[in-house]
Amino acid sequence: MKFLTPILLATVFFLFSCQNQKETKPFEKTPEYVLVIHGGAGTILKENMTPEMEDEYYRALQKALAAGDNVLKNNGTAMGAVMMAIMTMEDSPLFNAGKGSVFNENGVNEMDASVMDGESHKAGAVAGVHTIKNPVLAAYAVMTETDHVMLIGEGAEKFAAEQSLTIEDPSYFFTENRWQSYLRAKENTEQRKDEKFGTVGAVALDLHGNIAAATSTGGMTYKMEGRVGDSPIIGAGTYADNETCAVSATGHGEFFIRNVVAYDISALMKYKGYTLQQAADTVIMKKLKNQGAEGGIIAVDKDGDFTMTFNTPGMYRGYINSYGEFEILIFGKEN
Repeated sequence: MKFLTPILLATVFFLFSCQNQKETKPFEKTPEYVLVIHGGAGTILKENMTPEMEDEYYRALQKALAAGDNVLKNNGTAMGAVMMAIMTMEDSPLFNAGKGSVFNENGVNEMDASVMDGESHKAGAVAGVHTIKNPVLAAYAVMTETDHVMLIGEGAEKFAAEQSLTIEDPSYFFTENRWQSYLRAKENTEQRKDEKFGTVGAVALDLHGNIAAATSTGGMTYKMEGRVGDSPIIGAGTYADNETCAVSATGHGEFFIRNVVAYDISALMKYKGYTLQQAADTVIMKKLKNQGAEGGIIAVDKDGDFTMTFNTPGMYRGYINSYGEFEILIFGKEN
């Protein structure tokens, strides 16, 4: 369908008409809907951030929550909500996705994204794309307009153009902050350890009882050309199943791939009867930590309980629900 973008956007806008920190929100009364987002985990320390920068991130996360919340409160779908939240963060230069994506070893932006629907178990992903303004829309198009799950590189970009998705000149994705990070990493291999995190994600439960997950990233600063992390890999960085939970991950992608992190959390719930928090703790706070892997996840289950669990000093994160309750957090010890 050549005119996917106008149709998709019309639909979405109609629906729109600590160190070692773990946070979970089991509600006394089940909320009708919940949206949880993250903007990446890693070495995020209060002493390294100015009040002005902290306020910028807070406002950007609040904007993403509001975008998704407007979908959910107007009887929209979980998929519509996570995509709206992700697109808002992809359009911000603050996050390592879309406009704010980091540079690979050749000084080029390579972006990945994925989506998964918990009711149908359908999923879509793109990887290694350079010019698609909103990779999450391309991932959704793969899910809805093809028989495939993942498209990569030039093939994904050609497909996105055929679907009338917005294609940008590579200069659109350039930001001075990311370029300076690239230059630091180029000169100092140790610096790359602090530059490898940064992904955006969203999970939601809607009024119909369905859940969905989406993740988008620019990957690791100074990564090898062609490197793909966990974000576009279903089961590693993104997973959703109405019977259990929806998960979006952020962290050192190679470990998340090897451990099939997002699916592992769901499987522990389905086959061992773990609660969402027990499953997240087992995978993030024990399994990954024992391997020396850093990162975190956000997840929501079929009952509306959610968790934001990470083993790094901080993670950009927030939630909002049908009661109007919301919270935005950045650092590891804020509660």
